[in-house]
Amino acid sequence: MAFADNLPISESLGVFIGITGFDWLAEGQAEPFKAAATALAAGAAITLARLWLKKRQKD
Repeated sequence: MAFADNLPISESLGVFIGITGFDWLAEGQAEPFKAAATALAAGAAITLARLWLKKRQKD
């Protein structure tokens, strides 16, 4: 399995769209930089969790 298969692209995109949509509905304007930063952080956390769980299963 390649490393790209473990990247949470769809999850990160979902976080980005969710935060942008919530900001737009709640405040009337979207903040794409805040949403992108949160989506990248969520993607990094998911990637690290997947790597940790994969390593843990091998042991």
